[in-house]
Amino acid sequence: MEIESVKCECCGLKEDCTQDYIVEVKSKFSGKWLCGLCSEAVRDEIIRGKFAYGIDEAIKAQIAFCRKFKSNPAVKVADGMRQLLRRRSGESSSAKKLLRSATAPQMGQDRLSTSAALSSTSFLSSYAS
Repeated sequence: MEIESVKCECCGLKEDCTQDYIVEVKSKFSGKWLCGLCSEAVRDEIIRGKFAYGIDEAIKAQIAFCRKFKSNPAVKVADGMRQLLRRRSGESSSAKKLLRSATAPQMGQDRLSTSAALSSTSFLSSYAS
């Protein structure tokens, strides 16, 4: 079994694959090698029926999409997930801090400022819902 390095014709990702696998992928995509992510995007576009001309038009659209962003889509997906997780973890920790500071009276606070803090907490929780 011989391993060969191939480059995705859409995004430029390089992979090491067996010759049999390379032939199989190329046979599905009009002789073009597509990485796993790009091949899934092309299949998805075909299933959705966006391209009346079939696979060649879907491949051209994926190539245009990859060129538009000039980056490996796998890296974009990973970056997007990382940003999403950071935002979500940041939102939950800042919300917890807000709730803790608003509900736990601090030393030296009077009743008026404590009730104002509780009111703002209920406002924030109703706003977040």
